[in-house]
Parts: sequence; C-alpha cells; structure tokens
Amino acid sequence: MRLLVRERIFGIGDDYWIEDADGRKVFLVDGKAMRVRDTFELKDAQGRILVEIRQKLLSLRDTMLIEREGEQLAKVKKKHLSLLRNHYRVTLADGTELDVSGKILDREFAIDYDGELLAQISRRWLSIRDTYGIDIVRDDADASLLIAVAVCVIVLAEKDHDD
Repeated sequence: MRLLVRERIFGIGDDYWIEDADGRKVFLVDGKAMRVRDTFELKDAQGRILVEIRQKLLSLRDTMLIEREGEQLAKVKKKHLSLLRNHYRVTLADGTELDVSGKILDREFAIDYDGELLAQISRRWLSIRDTYGIDIVRDDADASLLIAVAVCVIVLAEKDHDD
C-alpha cells in the first residue's frame, strides 16, 4: 500500500490528508488545536476515528501514546542510549517492539519489526514540498498503526529539534 502525505505548513490544528496512489483521500490526521499536549486523531475518509494519538504528560522522556477505542495500542519514545540520533522504539500493548530509524526530520526513515521492514517513509521520489510517501510493505500490516507511528516520531523529532 503506497500512501501520499501532504502536510499543511500553516493552519489551526495541524490537519492534513493522506491519499492513496490514485489520489483518493483515505485518512485524515486531525490535529487538535489549543491543547496542553499534542493530540491527534487518525480518521478514515468517512470521519470515523481509527486511532487517537497524544503526548504523555508525565514522563522522563517525551513519549507519545497511540490508543484504539480507549485501549492503549502502543507507546512511542526515543530509544535510550542509541548510537543513532534518530532512533525510536515503539512498544505495542502485547510487548512486541518495533524500531524506527533514519532521518526523521527529512522524512526518510523505516519502521521494522525484528529486522523485517514494515513501512518505508520517504520523500525521495516526490518533488512537492512538504509531501512524503508512506509505503506499507506487508499486506497484513495495520496501516492505521503504522501511520500513527510515523506521526508520533515526526512530532517527537520536531520537539527534540526545537529544544
């Protein structure tokens, strides 16, 4: 599944659409403005909430939580003591861990599980500014989870860069 993300530079709430390869709007990242912490909802084209993403308020390191129907699905945080500057760890509710590494701010990174590529995020093939692709490699992967992970690591990397 190949998706195209068109981020908005200006606007209240950081909302943006994710389109499929044919240009159809598939997912909406709905940023919630005026909140104490970063909060997003990933919705389908019909407006149904697939996952909620929010910054964990009290933690030693910046952490983002991904929830589905009120249940925690995953926790995303920068990997501690990593030799790579842009390396994040995703811990799923069942204890499974995903690794995210690459040039996050450049939108050139990968999400993998135990060395197996799940998704590749890249703007390499795109010439449009503030647009990048998400290529979900496995057919059985949870697309909404992988998109939410990409959103989380980008938000965390931008916060880290601004500090």
